Amino acid sequence: MILGVAYTSTDLEAIRSARLRGVRTVQYVDRTVTYQSDNEMRQVEQDILRELGLGQRPKQYQGVACKGL
Repeated sequence: MILGVAYTSTDLEAIRSARLRGVRTVQYVDRTVTYQSDNEMRQVEQDILRELGLGQRPKQYQGVACKGL
């Protein structure tokens, strides 16, 4: 994540589009960023999803208890 940057859904669309096209330079609304690898782009995409509250929900576990009889 770039410090001081608040991501938007437009940023998410931009990085996803670039990844699908195999392009490492992404033009956001207010800046242009060139990423070193697809892995770095994937991480930024996950950061954007998390910031927007669209990431995967944490796993929930339900406990079960019995007396063993």
